[in-house]
Amino acid sequence: MMNILLINGPNLNLLGTREPEIYGNKTLSDIEKDLTKVAKEKSINLECFQSNYEGEIVDKIQESVKSIQGILINAGAFTHTSISIRDALVGSKIPFVELHISNIFSREDFRKESFLTDKAIGIISGFGISSYSLALEGIIGYLSSKD
Repeated sequence: MMNILLINGPNLNLLGTREPEIYGNKTLSDIEKDLTKVAKEKSINLECFQSNYEGEIVDKIQESVKSIQGILINAGAFTHTSISIRDALVGSKIPFVELHISNIFSREDFRKESFLTDKAIGIISGFGISSYSLALEGIIGYLSSKD
């Protein structure tokens, strides 16, 4: 069975209440339940993890090296600031898809810079909550083509 890790960064635990005009009304729990159901239907094990702390995200990536085949990451604000998360992802050699609910390239200038994009196998940005399912499809397709 393929094992995929979904990582959500800071403030994503506030989905459903935080700026719903940008991020929608679904909670992170709703998103995780929906995505886990889709993954299970495809015989994929999806592990979900969220942290507001950079070091915890780095630790999770490092701990996943032997058990996870692919990562979906919405690093939130860490997308634009975290070299340590970038280094953990690169060092893990686990293929990853960067995802964002909003189109980061149509927002404030500081959000247009990502420390992850050039190392990701792909990026999904701007499709609202559907960005999660699109990213899952992308990583499954990528990993399946490697078999």
